[in-house]
Amino acid sequence: MPGRVFLTDPPAAIAAALGVSSDPMADEPSRHNIAPGQQVIALTGDGLTRMRWGMIPVGRVNARGRPVMETIVNARSETLFQKSAFAGVGRAVMPVSGWYEWTGKTRRKTAWRIRPRQGGLLLFAAITDVWTAPGGQKVPQLATVTCAPSADVRDVHDRMAVILAPGDVMRWLRGAPDALTGVMVPWPEGRLQVEMAKDVDWSGP
Repeated sequence: MPGRVFLTDPPAAIAAALGVSSDPMADEPSRHNIAPGQQVIALTGDGLTRMRWGMIPVGRVNARGRPVMETIVNARSETLFQKSAFAGVGRAVMPVSGWYEWTGKTRRKTAWRIRPRQGGLLLFAAITDVWTAPGGQKVPQLATVTCAPSADVRDVHDRMAVILAPGDVMRWLRGAPDALTGVMVPWPEGRLQVEMAKDVDWSGP
């Protein structure tokens, strides 16, 4: 499941994939290493915006009524609409050019880059919330939704992001929960390319 992503497509291509104007992100730079806690581009039912990747779950509780303590970066699709921790969340689409996974033991890990085999963007399903920070500032935030892996990525991780087909974007944003089961499935085999990521500056944007 994605712990780092990259977005290197130009703003015009991102806007075209989402069916929106590129004006709100005309100054968006190419980003090769986006980590949780940083700002990402997101499409919601109200249009294009920027959000913090990672939901700070203040006020959210689990099924036992206990506070959720950890920042939520990824949410499992299988239990998304049953868990009390996700009650009342919104939905968004997070465009990426691809993501990274790691295999191997600590200090000897191999980084893998995963991206569309035919180029273009991947549209990650996401849930959203708003965190009110100390001082009253409101921070829009999101977490990506995950599912079982496709055969393309099974060897590098046991989860992957839910990737939406362009025709399913509005269904994800506005559809009833019971109508979304069919989109929260692994991306079809053969569409993703997995390669070693040897050229990434992990300390940079």
